[in-house]
Amino acid sequence: MKTTVFLGATAAAALCAGVAGAATLDDVQSRGTLNCGVTTGLVGFAAPNASGEWEGFDVALCRAVAAAVLGDPTAVEFVPTTGKTRFTALSSGEIDMLARNTTWTFSRDTDLAFEFTGINYYDGQGFMVPKDLGVTSAKDLDGATICVQTGTTTELNLADFFRKNNISYEPVPIETNAEAQQQYLAGACDGYTTDASGLAATRATFEDPTAHVILPEIISKEPLGPLVRHGDSEWGDVVRWTLNALIAAEEYGVTSANVTDLAGAAGDSPEVNRLLGSEGNLGEMIGLEADWAVNAISAGGNYGEVFAKNIGEETPIGLARGLNAQWTEGGLLYSPPFR
Repeated sequence: MKTTVFLGATAAAALCAGVAGAATLDDVQSRGTLNCGVTTGLVGFAAPNASGEWEGFDVALCRAVAAAVLGDPTAVEFVPTTGKTRFTALSSGEIDMLARNTTWTFSRDTDLAFEFTGINYYDGQGFMVPKDLGVTSAKDLDGATICVQTGTTTELNLADFFRKNNISYEPVPIETNAEAQQQYLAGACDGYTTDASGLAATRATFEDPTAHVILPEIISKEPLGPLVRHGDSEWGDVVRWTLNALIAAEEYGVTSANVTDLAGAAGDSPEVNRLLGSEGNLGEMIGLEADWAVNAISAGGNYGEVFAKNIGEETPIGLARGLNAQWTEGGLLYSPPFR
């Protein structure tokens, strides 16, 4: 989901800014637990399983950071947040980082005083409608009712799209994905709009996913990524380079299966050696142990493993890598050098 630009959320975040000071790394290490903000539930990205354990693509990043910092991927307190509550939770210090389908935008980065630490999913806003509606293009939705989550730029993108195409619509405001699913299936709206990945994840939970169509139009850019508070660059470095470690590990063929062996002794790849701590002191530079990246990769695998397990083409969600492929494979994923 997208940028909150409403005055209320902006004001709330501004009021809370500074409440939580720097030294988040010290706080997390002292507490022994990472407080990670996630969605209230979006299968594939962040949702409790049948045993009540959180799992998903965004959850894996929380666990990787916990493993890097604490050596324990289970040392995470997951804090469900909505589009309205997520920024206040981060500003106030209730959570140490936010890993929740959040789009990197100018106003979030500056006006709300957050620091995006990278992009873990390149997305775009789409539309889903029942197949029985007989619609094959979003431009055919003139006069339709559209379910849309509040506290997101999805609303603004929606308004822009209909305005530019000179067609009308009636928004049906909802707060969580669970509510959207309920309203959409109950026929309270003709269509549901959110990030295309979220539509695919939601559709995968339906009794008959084939009865619903995701329309071809992608109406916005949605670079999703984890974020932290301004004013604590050291903590931002930890989250940023943990994500980069997962991305670089895939590029260099370091997996959850071979990472321990590769870390056992320096090999013939200097960058892999530095990444895994068998050469250099990169861990020390960010206040962590030498094996921080080994622990992060061991937690759930490299980026490709995390993607394939939670949202990839072999899962019910069935997302292709597309823009989220490595730069060496025609995608946009690219980690700065580990040097």
